[in-house]
Amino acid sequence: MRIVKLSGVFLVCACVALITGCGPGLQDLRIQNAALNKRKAELESDLQVTRLKLQQLERQLAYAEALDGVEVKTLQERIAALEEDRAKKLELIASMQQQLLGGMPLPVELSIMLEEFAEREDMVTFDPDRGIVKFESDLLFKSGSDEVLSAAVPRVKVLCKILNSEKGSNFDIIIAGHTDDQPIRYSRAKHPTNWHLSAHRAISVLNLMAGSNIAQKRMSARGFGEFRPIVPNEPGKKGNQQNRRVEIYIVPEGM
Repeated sequence: MRIVKLSGVFLVCACVALITGCGPGLQDLRIQNAALNKRKAELESDLQVTRLKLQQLERQLAYAEALDGVEVKTLQERIAALEEDRAKKLELIASMQQQLLGGMPLPVELSIMLEEFAEREDMVTFDPDRGIVKFESDLLFKSGSDEVLSAAVPRVKVLCKILNSEKGSNFDIIIAGHTDDQPIRYSRAKHPTNWHLSAHRAISVLNLMAGSNIAQKRMSARGFGEFRPIVPNEPGKKGNQQNRRVEIYIVPEGM
């Protein structure tokens, strides 16, 4: 499986950081995350206020248009400004969410263990710059199912051994499910939308990892449905295999 390699420069720099303590410590990362979470919460609150203002202005606009009032243009301009403000807030929230969800190199020893694991497994890739282990959903699950295939179970258990090792046991784990944009066809009673399917798949992997002695307090599960593709889906909701994936983010304890 193709993976992102640890370069010699990265290894040297990481070793120097570990020896000298020049790299950011876990406490610094926790402080940064707390600040990001606070700002994200503030933006989400502001976004809700903006939504309410938009709804109010849209009602006023509909009323003014019905009466052919002179305020129509002014209301349209105010709505356009609020729409622009809302788009900026959504972009900022998405950016902060991405920073909170992974985005940091792991210690060299743990990165090497995960890289070697990915090299042995066709269904796995590893990004050392962001601390992400990625499983292809097509090799983890049958189409439309959230039951982990028996052939994939041993691979997840090997990963659990690495994460329970001395080098990995001080890290928490975020499991994120993703789908393509193909609509649910045969399992809508259990998975009404791709959002449900992605979340249920993440929970299935979480349960498997819990059964492999990963402490439950270390794990959380998220589902992003079709809304974070890594490559364009084919036209006509035909999807793309690369977008069907389960990502496991390895983050400092308590994040």
